[in-house]
Amino acid sequence: MAVTTHTTGAPPLPAHPDPQLDAILGSGLPHELSYALDGPFHLLMPDRFDANAAAFKQALTEAGVEGRVYYAKKANKASAWMDRCALSGTGVDVASAGELRDALGHGVRGENVVITGPAKAEGLLRVAVLQGCLIAVDALDELERVIAQAQATTRPARVLLRRLPPAQPHSRFGLDDQELTSALARCAEAGERIVMEGFSFHLSGYDTRARADLAGELVDLCLKARVLGLHADRISIGGGFAVDYTAAEHWEHFLSEQRPDDYHAGKSFAVSDFYPYHSPVAGPDALRAILTTNDLAGRLREAGVMLLLEPGRALLDRAGCTVFRVQGVKDRPGYGIVTVDGSSLSLSEQWFNSEYLPDPVLLPAHEPQGEPYAACVGGATCLESDMVTWRKVRFPARPAVGDLIVYPNTAGYQMDSNESPFHELPLPPKVVLDTAGGTTRWRFDRHPLA
Repeated sequence: MAVTTHTTGAPPLPAHPDPQLDAILGSGLPHELSYALDGPFHLLMPDRFDANAAAFKQALTEAGVEGRVYYAKKANKASAWMDRCALSGTGVDVASAGELRDALGHGVRGENVVITGPAKAEGLLRVAVLQGCLIAVDALDELERVIAQAQATTRPARVLLRRLPPAQPHSRFGLDDQELTSALARCAEAGERIVMEGFSFHLSGYDTRARADLAGELVDLCLKARVLGLHADRISIGGGFAVDYTAAEHWEHFLSEQRPDDYHAGKSFAVSDFYPYHSPVAGPDALRAILTTNDLAGRLREAGVMLLLEPGRALLDRAGCTVFRVQGVKDRPGYGIVTVDGSSLSLSEQWFNSEYLPDPVLLPAHEPQGEPYAACVGGATCLESDMVTWRKVRFPARPAVGDLIVYPNTAGYQMDSNESPFHELPLPPKVVLDTAGGTTRWRFDRHPLA
């Protein structure tokens, strides 16, 4: 079949230009690592994490707001981020005993950890109280368990009361108005066993105004709590800071032009299920928008309330990529099927019944030959549904065995949310790149056999 019949495909959706990543991909290092590791792997760039955290802190400073940034650990399991948090004083948001052990084990101080999640395990609460962590209390019975732990350990428990968002009344997270009133009274009654430091919320979506409006309500709640003799000097607005993966024109063109024929087997996705890969207000700029809405920054300063935030994906923006090696290419009418040496479990957007859309990059092992070639990308398992990319991506040439396919900007939620050694395929190791001093060195994030 002539190669020229494989030049159609889905509308392109290139990631934003990234000269640092381009230099790494052009250095030959990915091919060396692919040969050495004999399988897929993830590349991590901790310097990007540092820069993102610093940018959020700068936005707080510009607004004259006292605040603290906590990295939402669920976004990526790598220990490299814990090392960076420990060194910079960035906080960590955890929701399990394992996450807490990992943070503490890498030097993050307990006072810099916030414990979130619903119905927390008893062991997690015990260690959190002992280490002086800040606990976001999600329910009245959980508050009683925290008080009991404080009494048993003779250490005061630091807590936030999590508010059920009025605009999302069906959320399974938070205390409604009646529960919040009861919780405040119980905190006042508990005396020295509880230090009620303020309030938090879990709000789905990326609407900066909705987040600012609810933050303003929490400021008012802090003032009311102080009347009861409670400390109440901080609020947490959680995460929900969008990441901007691609330019507006590419995103708009993709959404308007993509069709079921652009996907293998006529697969279709609801546009509403796609992550918003372009966001005009993202990352630290989203924080700036929140702080300027209704003069939230001014209200925080006037009330003496500290602002806590828990970004995950936004701290990992451009901090990593995922690399697969081509194992085979199969021609089909109008497009090809590329099979790589891993599975879609290592690119987790399918968890959300969606697809990771920024275009993968082809790194040929040799000088590419021929015309542009459209192909989907499948995993090396025996499942029809194991598609790393359902889209018929327009590659610059027909991929060949031994070529690499690199998915950019995958550190946030893509690398390990769904990982599984299915078929006894090893989990892709995480390789940490150190670019200090103008050279690039690498190491494993954890031992690959651990």
